[in-house]
Amino acid sequence: MDIDVTSEPGESAWLLTDLLGREMGRVVEEPAGAFRIHPAGHAVQTMATMKLEPYRTLDEALAEIERFTRGTCRRAHSRDRGDEASS
Repeated sequence: MDIDVTSEPGESAWLLTDLLGREMGRVVEEPAGAFRIHPAGHAVQTMATMKLEPYRTLDEALAEIERFTRGTCRRAHSRDRGDEASS
């Protein structure tokens, strides 16, 4: 399962979506230096037994998602209006 990871402008959070655009959750930095995985949608059941507790870096959290789902997390550009204007 491949997952797009998109930063949320103005927040220390990254949206997780599958390649069909379905929400899979978020990775949130709370507090600084502690990244937690918050599954949503169908991913709640898929990630039910995965360790969601804090990771030291975003990359460590994404690596855990990749190991658990046997997929790839791909960083995507944020979808704010500034990015669309520069395309």
